Amino acid sequence: MKSVLLSLSLCAVLYGFCGRSAAADTPVAAGPIVIQGDHFVSHGKPYQIISGSMHFQRIPREYWRDRLRKARAMGLNTVQTYVFWNAVEAQRGQFDFSGRNDVAAFVRMAQEEGLNVILRPGPYVCAEWEAGGFPAWLFADPHLRVRTRDPAYLAAVETYFQRLGQELAPLMAARGGPIVAVQVENEYGSYGNDRQYMDDIRQSLVRAGLGQNLLFTSDGADMLANDALPGVLAVANFAPGEAKSALAKLAAFRPRQPRMVGEYWAGWFDGWGGKHAHTDAVQQASELAWMLGQGDSVNLYMFEGGTSFGFMNGANDQGGPADHYVAQTTSYDYDAALDEAGRPTPKFALFRQVIARATGVTPPPLPEPTPFMTLPAITLGESASLWDNLPDPIHVDQPAPMEQFGQDYGYILYRTQVSGPVKGQLYLGNVRDYAAVYVDRKQVGTADRALKQETLPITLGAGRHTLDILVENTGRINYGPHLADGRAGLVDPVWLDGKRLSDWQVYPLPMRSPDALHGWTAAAVDGPAFHRARVHVAQPADTYLDVSAFGKGAAWVNGRNLGRIWNIGPQRSLYVPAPWLARGDNTLVIFDLQTSHDAKVTGSAQPVWSVPAH
Repeated sequence: MKSVLLSLSLCAVLYGFCGRSAAADTPVAAGPIVIQGDHFVSHGKPYQIISGSMHFQRIPREYWRDRLRKARAMGLNTVQTYVFWNAVEAQRGQFDFSGRNDVAAFVRMAQEEGLNVILRPGPYVCAEWEAGGFPAWLFADPHLRVRTRDPAYLAAVETYFQRLGQELAPLMAARGGPIVAVQVENEYGSYGNDRQYMDDIRQSLVRAGLGQNLLFTSDGADMLANDALPGVLAVANFAPGEAKSALAKLAAFRPRQPRMVGEYWAGWFDGWGGKHAHTDAVQQASELAWMLGQGDSVNLYMFEGGTSFGFMNGANDQGGPADHYVAQTTSYDYDAALDEAGRPTPKFALFRQVIARATGVTPPPLPEPTPFMTLPAITLGESASLWDNLPDPIHVDQPAPMEQFGQDYGYILYRTQVSGPVKGQLYLGNVRDYAAVYVDRKQVGTADRALKQETLPITLGAGRHTLDILVENTGRINYGPHLADGRAGLVDPVWLDGKRLSDWQVYPLPMRSPDALHGWTAAAVDGPAFHRARVHVAQPADTYLDVSAFGKGAAWVNGRNLGRIWNIGPQRSLYVPAPWLARGDNTLVIFDLQTSHDAKVTGSAQPVWSVPAH
């Protein structure tokens, strides 16, 4: 197939400041930052932190340096990043700091590009990330309570921090590295007010060697008193339009410390079924200018949002009677200064101008733009039924959450036999999070946690029938009072017409890779199925895969999970980074709950967004 061309460079067309690599102009990073009165000091001089958030685990490793150079080109002197615990310790005691998890390599790269690093290691991170960064295995223990002084939880945190410290303690600014500050927990004041718990986390960071420089807490301006610690810097997080009031509250709460914005929400995230976020860049630039003019230190959240590849998006549920569960999209574009694919947006130019005026320093030029390509229509002409690709079942009397079977993400199938005739309600309880229900392999309904659906009507003829309940974990809650209950799958007994069903077969379906699938056919396949195509690429480049022809599922390219598909929008395309493609033939696999025989996809230089129907 024909691959296409470079997309026009937005930076060159609109702003005229693209050029050679910034590496030749790289300054020495600030070194240790200390507090003197109401301001920061580095190398004996007053220092203003001008930072932007980028989550290295949401960005292909091959693009880290490009994004860091773009941070310099916008005028930033610091980058702020989370570490997602559940990505580096997906299985208890098994740590993985390779690939996109190589936080030490990212931090060293930031230093090479003349940037300081603010580290936010959690253990809780929020971030619209699965379970706020908590590993799924924590929720296998029904007695463990996250974000508390529960000894089992604190022991798990200690193990994680100790291992993280092996990677990062040598890179603290006190030891010549670029890490100038480390956050203690994350917005805990919006969740609880146990200062002893916060001090437990602080001490664990210190024991791990991560407390050698500035430590800080961050929260909304009205929540600071809930989690601030004596002798630890407190910073405020807030939305556009709130700078004057929030910073005034911070100053009143801590009158003899620097004023710093931990998160200035210069954009917003998307939830399934909602609208794609578009925020006021001009207003944000104006407010940024005011904050910098006041001498405040600022972190822009986000500088680049990136992508929650795979099944790693989170979900929100505020817990009120009018609130409901909403899973976030795979795209974490965030309407940021760089788009999901790392390209400068008009917001980038506005912020660059503001920072240059505030500092009197002309930033280095942008690196050359990332190549993009289009792809003509590709037919996924081979299909393999999910029913033909089930693992060996686990026999249980009652359904249980996926964590009880050692599973973390993906789908899980619950199967039992029922007798008819029956006409009544099938009660599923609090589904975690989306269930498709089948009788004798024919779909009879769905239940969506987001819609608070727990029952559906069902009619069975005489005789024995196979009841299948296929449940997708669409993202554990990352923010809100229900965060602590991270179970996924079925968590309640299932009842049919008032009778509790028992004797189940459970099939964990983490869907880590489609490589072992079998039973491929060119014929149409009914029900949930995988669909496959070979995609020829002459010269790999970034693209957005338009998956609008599919209903609900996920997509893989060369075995890498690109993320989720859902026709309720707003996201209708998936970002495909060039480093994940090969020159020549590539394998595309899409799983869909709905029949999608011979459906087509295309590749585009721009993402595809839909407008919700309601």
